[in-house]
Amino acid sequence: MLAHAETPTTACGSSEEAGAVCTALFRLTGSEAAARAGDLFLARPTKILLVLALAWLSARLVRRAVGRFIRGLGAVSADVVSASERSAGALLRTGGPPTARTAQRAETIGGLLASVAGFAIWTVAALTVLGELGVDLGPLVAGAGIVGIALGFGAQNLVRDFLSGIFMLIEDQYGVGDVIDVGPASGTVEGLSLRTTRLRDVEGNVWHVPNGEIARVANKSQDWSRALLDVQVAYATGTYRAAEVIERVARETWEDPHWSESILAEPEVWGVEALGADGVVIRLVVKTQPLAQWRVARELRARIKRAFDDAGIEIPFPQRTVWFRSGGPDAREAATAGGPDRLEGG
Repeated sequence: MLAHAETPTTACGSSEEAGAVCTALFRLTGSEAAARAGDLFLARPTKILLVLALAWLSARLVRRAVGRFIRGLGAVSADVVSASERSAGALLRTGGPPTARTAQRAETIGGLLASVAGFAIWTVAALTVLGELGVDLGPLVAGAGIVGIALGFGAQNLVRDFLSGIFMLIEDQYGVGDVIDVGPASGTVEGLSLRTTRLRDVEGNVWHVPNGEIARVANKSQDWSRALLDVQVAYATGTYRAAEVIERVARETWEDPHWSESILAEPEVWGVEALGADGVVIRLVVKTQPLAQWRVARELRARIKRAFDDAGIEIPFPQRTVWFRSGGPDAREAATAGGPDRLEGG
């Protein structure tokens, strides 16, 4: 009998570390070389393949679960949107289907969840494979921690952008198709990612704004909008009469079949808003569909102008009082005694 056939410790390591294949081959052949070769070329590759297969299967199952969750969320959101449309009619319409914004938001959140889960799964799988290959994971994990801390300090703005983007999506602050004002830029949202928001302003310029730099957001097209008109009339015009004309024009526009879909509620004349240098300002507000406020406001201005012309209501023009003084001692004495000459004109 072989001298060392009683124990595989010399070939396969301690009893805690010895693999089943190595131990079986050693006891079967009595050869340390055969036991080590079997462990190296049979047992370890099998374990590594098994780990990779489990990681791939886990990532696929997680991705499928996330997709199912997102589809369920989209279905629930679609039901909520349909009920909102039936009750209030204040659906955000940006040229696409009613659930386009919800689908885009859900798709982004689903991609984020799937990416995080996949990264975690494959990281664990990679560490397991390295352990099977005999790599000491202690220094590797410690070095990775130090590198992670260094990257965390060096990429604070990038981390801030990603965190801000995540909360923007979760809170549904805005979506593709919305018109927003983020401070340095305002315009229509063309793209939204976890790091940046892409806007196109009224001049056609494209703005790329990092999410971490957005301190406040004014969404001008969520749920409903409001057309606000400050109409000036001359001081000689009766304010109540002008307000009646403005209210009548606004109500006629609301009752017009071509505009009734864009205007959600009866227009309101709030009254005198300011006493300006040239005239009296009367404020009119109209609740509209999202993104329809500017189109409705332009139509109302045109109709109010025609109604003012028919009613003989004057739209004010700049008026100024001019004081002039001629030079010379006699003129200064006259100015001191009787004051300067005064001319009033338009």
